[in-house]
Amino acid sequence: MKICPRLENQSSEPLYLQLYQYLKEEIQTGGIPSLKRLPSIRELADDLHISKTTVQMAYQQLLAEGYVESKERSGYFVVKMEKEPFGDLPHFSQPPSEKKPTAAQKNILFDFYMSHIDVDHFPFQKWKAYVNQSLNSEFLSYGDKQGEPGLRSSISRYLRQARAVNCAEEQIVIGSGTQTIMRLLCQLIGLDGKKIAMEEPGYDGVRHVFQGLGFEMSPVKLEADGINLDALERSGAKVVYITPSHQFPLGMVMPITKRIKLLQWAEENGGLIIEDDYDGEFRYHGKPIPSLQGLDANGNVIYAGTFSKSLMPAIRMSYIVLPERLLHIYQANRFKYDQTVSRLHQRTLQMFMESGEWERHIRRMRKIYQKKHDLLLQTIKNTMGDYVKITGQNAGLHIVTQIKSRKSADELVEIAERLGVKVYSTTANWSIGQEKGNPLILLGFGGLSEEQIVEGIELLHEAWLPFYEDQQKPIDSHVT
Repeated sequence: MKICPRLENQSSEPLYLQLYQYLKEEIQTGGIPSLKRLPSIRELADDLHISKTTVQMAYQQLLAEGYVESKERSGYFVVKMEKEPFGDLPHFSQPPSEKKPTAAQKNILFDFYMSHIDVDHFPFQKWKAYVNQSLNSEFLSYGDKQGEPGLRSSISRYLRQARAVNCAEEQIVIGSGTQTIMRLLCQLIGLDGKKIAMEEPGYDGVRHVFQGLGFEMSPVKLEADGINLDALERSGAKVVYITPSHQFPLGMVMPITKRIKLLQWAEENGGLIIEDDYDGEFRYHGKPIPSLQGLDANGNVIYAGTFSKSLMPAIRMSYIVLPERLLHIYQANRFKYDQTVSRLHQRTLQMFMESGEWERHIRRMRKIYQKKHDLLLQTIKNTMGDYVKITGQNAGLHIVTQIKSRKSADELVEIAERLGVKVYSTTANWSIGQEKGNPLILLGFGGLSEEQIVEGIELLHEAWLPFYEDQQKPIDSHVT
């Protein structure tokens, strides 16, 4: 098979992204058929007169998005593609604010909280300058109930370019945090007494919103590549809340084939998909995974995002992109909904984005967090060895660890805290009780320095060392 992309050395886009885009389009259009073996990295590098690293990075991105699979000693093969029910689409493309610690303990030396950010590299001076510019008489009165038009325009441009979201500023509604946005969304959907499906385990903060409004919850177990679609079909739910680009809390990425099948489920069942893209900016190996909403040609996906991890939690700003059928309902009832985010904060963020500081900040923080992420993984490997299995890596500001221990996750949390290390279990993320298996512990790294990461893991290992099980026993999996 001959692969003949036009690669431009003078382009501002890296060669590996050009090659990745070419291969992806060929796979999507059938130019490279399903189950076809791709040329080896060495073969393609020699044919195109480019480095093997360039080819490897392109292949890794295709692998991450589920277009190809790697077979040991055989190479890379195109996966069997379902026929896409959507034509070519134009590219107009929170975390969950996990349960917070009950109180700051004086004896805590290292806090691996999932939503802490790196405050040392925050552009305080630039932000303060835009805050001062926002303080004028024009912005001392009430603003647009949907959110400041200028900010919504900046967000829509960013989402089209960085997350492949198809949207215009008129579709965006701004609100103070993901839970507030979800309450508004529930009012628009009007599903009181009906079912909403969620990943199991999943983000408990949103589950509490749904339950508090009287909706019947339908937990759907996860597979290795995300939510179990057969179980979703059997649930009878017409709405599903998912985190496909970095599942919370377990961290898997939903591949393209399952995304297409999920969109087919929505179209065939008249369903709605709520896509929470809470930390899509931070992927550390390859290009960020495009949004599920960008694949949707039928208006069945509601896209939700937040600035809590990418910028700062204190700003309490999230947003949703409404499909046309919900946008009409919102606009007809907009007079009922007051804006919940400070107009001054909105104006400050708008200027921050318009100046280019936002994109510079994201690029800078992605490099910083990647360095911390890789250091955390290496330190765990060097210190804890086979006592720990790491999942949910390569994206976001936390990883998931399975601990080979006879203790429960909550017990391990308490043991670590007594020695001055704060870590977090996934107990609250299960709605029907955690399955049997090794305890799962969440480790955030965004708010710790590199030195604190190393010292914290070493101290954590010291705390847990008496409670590890025999290394010869395999680690149990929580994903079927």
